[in-house]
Amino acid sequence: MKACVVSCISGIVFAVGLGISGMTRPVKVIGFLDFAGKWDASLAFVMIGAIAIYFVAYRLIRRRSAPLLADKFWVPSRTDIDLNLIGGAAIFGAGWGLSGFCPGPAITSLASGVPSVGVFVLAMAAGIYLHGLVIGLRRFRIRSVPSGIQIAADA
Repeated sequence: MKACVVSCISGIVFAVGLGISGMTRPVKVIGFLDFAGKWDASLAFVMIGAIAIYFVAYRLIRRRSAPLLADKFWVPSRTDIDLNLIGGAAIFGAGWGLSGFCPGPAITSLASGVPSVGVFVLAMAAGIYLHGLVIGLRRFRIRSVPSGIQIAADA
């Protein structure tokens, strides 16, 4: 229950921060991404502030033996760069540049009631769902055995 309350409070603080910074306004985000036109550098200061806080907080928190509300830290161990990472980053960047939304601000903006935000979130959810299907299908392989073709799940 304690973790749920902390998660809820963290989500509210994050949503308020997105709203205050202007990340929920596609015009502001697209202005930030428009280096060749009328560039709006204000979001750069938001990002620099977030990076600075994370830089310090990460080092302080990692000195602990475990997080406050979990048994251990869950830190990604992969460091390789593969086609899935590059493709995902490209799709994310294209979507962010074309729409002015990334997932967090889009979900936060649902509260505005603007229909185009709802369409974006539905499209994003459909893309996430389809990605899950594709990944699920990749876990199966077709192999030939003497009695015919058998579908087996990869371990």
